[in-house]
Amino acid sequence: MAGFSELIKSFDKTRDYIRDFFIYGFKRRGDFQRRSSRTYDDEKRRAESWLGDVLCADDSVRGRQISISVDCGHIYENPLCQAYCAKSFTDNDIRLHMLLLDLLADGSTRTLNEIVDGLLDQYDAAFEPQTVRGKLKEYTAEGLLITEMRGKTAYYRRSPETTQDFFAQYDGLADAVRFFSLGDRFGEIGTELLRSAGLKNEMFLRKHHYIVHTLEDILLPEILEAITEQRAVLLRTFSAKSREKADAKGGTFEAVPMQILSSVQTGRRYLAAYLPAERRFHAFRLDFIRTVKPADPVQDYNNLADAYRRSLRHVFGVSFAERKDVRNVKPMRLTFRFDPQTEDFIADRLQREKRIGTLSRTGSDLYTLTADAFDPNEVMHWAKTLIGRIVAVGGGNAAVREKFRRDIRRMYQMYGGAPHDDLS
Repeated sequence: MAGFSELIKSFDKTRDYIRDFFIYGFKRRGDFQRRSSRTYDDEKRRAESWLGDVLCADDSVRGRQISISVDCGHIYENPLCQAYCAKSFTDNDIRLHMLLLDLLADGSTRTLNEIVDGLLDQYDAAFEPQTVRGKLKEYTAEGLLITEMRGKTAYYRRSPETTQDFFAQYDGLADAVRFFSLGDRFGEIGTELLRSAGLKNEMFLRKHHYIVHTLEDILLPEILEAITEQRAVLLRTFSAKSREKADAKGGTFEAVPMQILSSVQTGRRYLAAYLPAERRFHAFRLDFIRTVKPADPVQDYNNLADAYRRSLRHVFGVSFAERKDVRNVKPMRLTFRFDPQTEDFIADRLQREKRIGTLSRTGSDLYTLTADAFDPNEVMHWAKTLIGRIVAVGGGNAAVREKFRRDIRRMYQMYGGAPHDDLS
């Protein structure tokens, strides 16, 4: 029977477990239905080995629930970055890694055959030339080795540049990397650079630090490369409702990526993309995307990019809804009442948060916000944060207006009291 190992073979699977059980789920062992309980135990033990300091257990009538408990404004390093450092390897891989770097530590330049012979002579380690060649090619791409071509023969040597050398050479670079390690995007790169140099961030903190984005960064290189190369991608996604099913495969979409959007309300990140099959734009939540694979180049990418920029004029948040235009729909109009003399901060907030809308004064104490949005629901979600100031709602979608009125009536029934209630 194979023993337990903290190392992982598939980051996608580990990403699913950490997200579903420790961040969003607050689940117990009995809620796990995808595979065997043994699989859940192994993944849980792996996560605990990385996140032991920030995990907490809650014993309830349903059983023990494990979750992450951390004040992101008081941590110097994102604990989820450790998941990227647990890649599995074979005994042969790690042996070749150690011996190869030790052999080339003297700074000399060697050919492939000289390296194979050196491994055998100095360490009594026999490796196939093809295996060594693949490792040399991998380390050259990663910058650990430098390759020189002399005629048709390749010569290899260790790169003299190290992280420690860069930090020593450039004053303030270490502090810049410490700051970068807390970034919302690719912060794990800064964390790994510090770790390789034996340094830690003990200087910077972030008040609003969405550490969960680290699990999504694995998708960004493929997306950003597709945007740069103007090509489509194949997305494999799933929904919040279907991801608990053992056979949930999610949906597969061919999409043309346009931009990564971040919600200022929730902190979630989205991929804005064009769907050729449906001839419309759509925003995919990054944490609901399983895999991203490159597809064919898009010939009319620039035209789609222009259409996307025009569409953004009618996107209040991140939603493009189902509509392709706004020509047949009246803009949403919201009227607010407040005293501009004593409550000018409300006018400042409306002006600051109106986004695609226009704000006009329509009375001595009335201001009207007009927003021509694809999805008026997003406008209303924001408007409800000023619920006590709204005096009129017009335009937009009739269903959205009725939902708002229905919510107000329900709130009145819950908090307004019955006619004969004694509210004293």
